[in-house]
Amino acid sequence: MRNVKITLLALALASGAAAAAQGKALREGDRYMCSWGAGTAARAQELKLAGVSLYAARQKIQRYKFDKSWMRMMAMGITEQTYDSPSRLKPAAVRSSFYEECVRYKLARK
Repeated sequence: MRNVKITLLALALASGAAAAAQGKALREGDRYMCSWGAGTAARAQELKLAGVSLYAARQKIQRYKFDKSWMRMMAMGITEQTYDSPSRLKPAAVRSSFYEECVRYKLARK
């Protein structure tokens, strides 16, 4: 009886792990949002390192044409968070860090 319980437990854990691995695929829309946000964070970091004020960065965002309605407010939030951070990382490092954290967040939500 004990061997049966152990076998059933092992099978349940194995099937649960397989189902979790299949469910962890990132949707194309999530991938796009993470990539877009990473680019926005990198541009904000470029402006910050160039000495552009937050006010001027906000004005630049207001002039952009965005494809989706959520993008303008998201770009404002990402820019403000970037400016609030004491980080002096290069924009490429900010881009990769943002993307990795976004993907990790999206996968954790599934």
